[in-house]
Parts: sequence; C-alpha cells; structure tokens
Amino acid sequence: MNLKFIGQNLDVTAALKDYTLNKLERIIRHADQVISATVTFSVFKVQKKAEIDLHLSGKDIHIECLDNDMYAAIDCLMDKLDRAVIKYKEKRQPSHQTPEICTDTDTATELE
Repeated sequence: MNLKFIGQNLDVTAALKDYTLNKLERIIRHADQVISATVTFSVFKVQKKAEIDLHLSGKDIHIECLDNDMYAAIDCLMDKLDRAVIKYKEKRQPSHQTPEICTDTDTATELE
C-alpha cells in the first residue's frame, strides 16, 4: 500500500503520522485490497481539516472532516472511513442466497 501525507499550511510531524497510521491499521483489516491512500492535513484560521483519498480495487473513497483540534479531526475522519469501507464491503457481498433444492421426500413429510 502506498501511503502519502500532505500538509497544507502545516508541517506534518512524526506524531501526526504515527497517530494516523495507528488509526488507519484498524481500517485496513476491513479493506484487504487497499492500493493507495493520501492523507491531507490543512489548517484554516481556527479550523483544522483532515481528508483522505483511499483507493481500493474497484472504488475510490474520499472523506473529509473539520474540527478545532487536528487529532479530533483525525478521529472523526477514521470513524467515517471505517463506516464507508464496511458499507462498500457489504455491498460487494452477494445478498441473495442460493435456493435449496427441494426433494420429493421433504415435501411428502411436510404435507403429512
């Protein structure tokens, strides 16, 4: 998996990288086909923004979150990303079950 960190109006510190990597490990266990991820940290006047572009096989997910604290924004971002990955994974699984073949003996016992 290719992972890139970008800081806009902010220097990306080792602490931010480590915190994000620890949170991202939780999501990677749900998504087994992660190609690359780009995490962007931005600072506006008071608001801190964290966004991620996650490239899975067959889908690209873009999530962003604003907060007054960067670590809170990362927590919010990872929660949203976790839900999005689980939702994508559930949609990929077939929802229809294969019908069971009914034999004559089964129907005869049910009729009695």
